[in-house]
Amino acid sequence: MAATRAAGSKSRLSLCAAVARIMTMIQFLRQLWGFVRPYRGRFFLGLLCGIFYGLTNGLLIAVVNVVMQLTFQGQTNLHKKLEQAPAWIRPFSQWLAERLPEIHAPTSPTGWVLVVCAIPGVMLLRNILAYLSIYSTNWSAMRAIADIRTKLFSHLQNLSLGFFSRASTGDLIARITSDTQVLYNIVGGSFASMVKDPVTILCTLGVLLAIQPTLTLISVIVFPMCIIPIVIYGRKVRKSAKAVQKHNAELTNLMHESFTGNRVIKAYNLENTVIDQFRATTQKYVGQLMRVIRSNEIPSQLMELFGAMGIALVFLYVLHLPQDQRPGSEDFIAFVGAIVLMYPPIKALTRLHNQIHQARAASERVFELLATQNSIPEPVAPKMLHADRADIEFQSIDFNYGEKPVLRDINLTVKAGQLVALVGASGSGKTTLANLLLRFYDPAKGSIKIGGVDVRDVSTRDLRNQIAVVAQENVLFNDTIRRNIELGRIGATNDEIIAAAKHAYAYEFIMQKENGFDTVIGEKGVSLSGGQRQRLAIARAVLKNAPILVLDEATSALDTESERAVQAALDELMKGRTTICIAHRLSTVLHADVIVVLDQGKIVESGRHDELLKRGGVYQKLYDLQFAS
Repeated sequence: MAATRAAGSKSRLSLCAAVARIMTMIQFLRQLWGFVRPYRGRFFLGLLCGIFYGLTNGLLIAVVNVVMQLTFQGQTNLHKKLEQAPAWIRPFSQWLAERLPEIHAPTSPTGWVLVVCAIPGVMLLRNILAYLSIYSTNWSAMRAIADIRTKLFSHLQNLSLGFFSRASTGDLIARITSDTQVLYNIVGGSFASMVKDPVTILCTLGVLLAIQPTLTLISVIVFPMCIIPIVIYGRKVRKSAKAVQKHNAELTNLMHESFTGNRVIKAYNLENTVIDQFRATTQKYVGQLMRVIRSNEIPSQLMELFGAMGIALVFLYVLHLPQDQRPGSEDFIAFVGAIVLMYPPIKALTRLHNQIHQARAASERVFELLATQNSIPEPVAPKMLHADRADIEFQSIDFNYGEKPVLRDINLTVKAGQLVALVGASGSGKTTLANLLLRFYDPAKGSIKIGGVDVRDVSTRDLRNQIAVVAQENVLFNDTIRRNIELGRIGATNDEIIAAAKHAYAYEFIMQKENGFDTVIGEKGVSLSGGQRQRLAIARAVLKNAPILVLDEATSALDTESERAVQAALDELMKGRTTICIAHRLSTVLHADVIVVLDQGKIVESGRHDELLKRGGVYQKLYDLQFAS
């Protein structure tokens, strides 16, 4: 009794798992259809051509059979076969027999040419339909996947800085490129196969039943056996497909890190270490990929074996028939040819089952990314922000990185036009405060206001349009100097770009380049010195002409000579702007209107340089450490 209950419970669990898998698959196909839908006209044209392609396979068998009978017997038994068709298709076969004329062997050479040319004629029609089907579905698939990639990239661009601090760059690249390529294969090939191959099988089966109903039924006895390897290997594909995508992401991430960090790798002789790591990850990737290939190919090869077994059963049956009841050689050759023609689409359908599981594994990673919510929500009804001549207020700010508290009870007012310097030890929260102002993150408690307007009530685009940033490591793109400066304000004129370069003290070194402003500076501005890169970043900020300026360690990585040139450019940039300057080198902020000292996430001192020195607090200790020599 207990065993019966356990068996019943196990069967119910299996049924629930099967239903869950079906619902997941339906959800996957619905999500995919959302991207294919805009191109449904061309997509359905491809599917329709696929259906007609399947029908031409049956037509090809029938035409070959008719030509063979006319050639070797001088007549056809088509009407007889149609009238003797199985009961379940007899109404249709009799309707067809009444409308088809009797076909006799032609009496002229021209007639024979026409009869024989019927085979290449049907083949030509079949090939045209196959081309149209493949081209149309792939046309739709390519555009649908391009839309997915664009939407993914756009979605990622709009996620918060917090997301990118947790995510792996290589994994994100793999999701946009490799995972979507798997989806392309399912839309471009598998969907067409899903329609075309069943039609081919049914049409071929129908012709076979019309020609040799008994032999056909014997040959398909082995079909149920085909389900067993499909189910067994389908489970293996589900597990391995996820692992393949995971290891591919690891490879992409490893390549990204090794290429961008190549200088460190060479400096520490880490080439062999990185190569070994790449080789180990590649072996894992290949191992899982081979499991997928085995799971795809073994059922397909078994399908051919089962087909051969079906044909063998037919031969055994024919051998036991009396001589006068055996089918004619022409009929039997056409029958075996049709059986052989039917098995490739059956093999394709076995692969289709596994391909859908592979695509579903990839889609989970793609749609999971699309479902990621931005932790910095846009306001429903955004307010206009006027940052020019507006005070910036940090009111009772608390902020955590995960469980780690970073800022506690920050209250600070930056008056319009002031230069406020944030100083303190590393990790005291200086850069975090600037990140909150730019709304890369939202505070856990408190608010930040510009001109009395909470930055959370302003669209992030409007907010960041009114803040220019010059950081310690500015990103320059593998483009011309002109384009890199123009990014500060897209559409700026050439005169405005030149004027910005002059204000940033960059014009002189730019004109010393062979191509001047049209010089391509390489990835991350690799062909420029550190000081030159900083001055281009300052020129970009000058061109933006934002009322608020954030300087984040803008000169800390420069030598003394470069620092003087960059500091002169910064002094020019700060004129008439509200500036928040984050600095380790106190020499760069001695002239600040207010110096704010942070220690362990709290403001411990604020005032002018000489006032803070007189107090003898944290600022004086920092000053003594830097100027003790």
